[in-house]
Amino acid sequence: MAKDEIYANPQFEVADFVFDEAVADVFPDMLQRSVPGYPAIINMIQLLAQRHVQVGSNLYDLGCSLGAATVAMDTGVNVDGCTIVAVDNAPAMIERAERELRLKNAQLKLQCDDIRNVEISQASVVVLNFTLQFLSTEDRLELLKKIRQGLLPGGVLILSEKILGDDQFANELLVDMHHSFKVANGYSELEVAQKRAAIENVLIPETFSQHQERLLEAGFSRVDKWFQCFNFMSLVAQA
Repeated sequence: MAKDEIYANPQFEVADFVFDEAVADVFPDMLQRSVPGYPAIINMIQLLAQRHVQVGSNLYDLGCSLGAATVAMDTGVNVDGCTIVAVDNAPAMIERAERELRLKNAQLKLQCDDIRNVEISQASVVVLNFTLQFLSTEDRLELLKKIRQGLLPGGVLILSEKILGDDQFANELLVDMHHSFKVANGYSELEVAQKRAAIENVLIPETFSQHQERLLEAGFSRVDKWFQCFNFMSLVAQA
């Protein structure tokens, strides 16, 4: 696994973060050292898929990057006739995923496309694993409505996001703990600062309450948070 050193050297001007070849090369290391609880979330996506998958249904990994959640869903598939649709708008991510993904239990359709363009149909499980946060806030409700309309009865959306604290004190605590987590995993203060600058205008976080309210407005019957570590959480929204 290649080590993430993208922000190890001082940059005169830090450009906005993009999912390019450089990021694709080090993405597994970046996730492991930057996102607390990421392996646990991936493992639980497998169990949630196993719990909710339906015969002959579609499962969607929207914003699939290199396909970790795709593989987790496939491992959880225990019924016949399922297809996993994995979508990402970054060619570097899709190209690498295309070379490496080999599913055992479900058919795979890989698409290089904007997730807002994807038709959702006959879906038992949809995953947005740290993806919605990269869309403009104005586009989020419409996408969630489309997902809800494409879910079968009993289907679920698994949504993982970086979130804000409910107030200033809580938010500062979560940010400080995340900062400490990254430093403890070997990132320098320079790397942390430059990554924060790169992602500041690209990743727009919201509170759990904002996500919950929007999901209910989109037509989901209930929303339950099942995981949180610092300012990273995952929830399940029921059709």
